[in-house]
Amino acid sequence: MKNHILTHDQIQHIAKRIAYQIYETNVDEKEIVVAGVNGGGNDFAKKIVAILKKITEAQIVLCKVSMDKKNPLKSGVETSIPEDDYKNKSIVLVDDVLNSGTTLIYGVHHFLKTPIKQLKTAVLVNRNHKKYPIKADFKGISLSTSLNEHIKVEFKPKNDIVYLE
Repeated sequence: MKNHILTHDQIQHIAKRIAYQIYETNVDEKEIVVAGVNGGGNDFAKKIVAILKKITEAQIVLCKVSMDKKNPLKSGVETSIPEDDYKNKSIVLVDDVLNSGTTLIYGVHHFLKTPIKQLKTAVLVNRNHKKYPIKADFKGISLSTSLNEHIKVEFKPKNDIVYLE
């Protein structure tokens, strides 16, 4: 059974709000790196990047962060841009759902191996089931769900949706 949590229009509104929050936090930056975690995180990051490009003169760089979400320690973390392209820059790490925090903590760890100006995190849905001391600096919604429930995010042209299974 699917319980709809967010509609397409609500997701668009959240992406816009988060983009403005990122802009406000980085108003003096000449370049902002938006790093989306492979899968839904990268799809959500693309939405944020499109809005940022409309509202700021800063150069906006989209970076894809790849890892095995089930076992990031084994797979390691890779980025679609070289380290020199995000060194001493402001970075926003984006994922679709913050559940246990595993994906974000390994993503943060990867970026902290390089000198950077600042690192913020953004998520569409915060589930409040964290195993690690990580938080979302920018979040769409927070949901208190049971561990048996699963949040599904689907990014489809003109039909994005978040639902609970």
